[in-house]
Amino acid sequence: MKNIDEITISDAQELVDHWIKTVGVRYFNELTNTAILMEEVGELARIMARKFGEQSFKESDRDKDLGDEMADVLWVLICLANQTGVDLTEALKKNFEKKNIRDKDRHRNNEKLK
Repeated sequence: MKNIDEITISDAQELVDHWIKTVGVRYFNELTNTAILMEEVGELARIMARKFGEQSFKESDRDKDLGDEMADVLWVLICLANQTGVDLTEALKKNFEKKNIRDKDRHRNNEKLK
């Protein structure tokens, strides 16, 4: 097992899988994990709206850690990738290729971004 400070996306998938199978007992089914992912994204959105948007903090949200909320989203996404056989490293590489072709000049030519 690798040092947690030096993990790749592939390592993260293995580490989450190991944790789920040893500590977490088993994966929740895919539909449950999708619902949990939506919950976690909602919690992240709530902190973003309060930290960077116009909403004021509720007392219960003041101590929420943005990085921890993002890690919760990543954790459940990794669970879903593991359950459905998606290699996130390969998926991300393909996504970069797609964006480099589709969006090669799109953002550079966007007047709104200048």
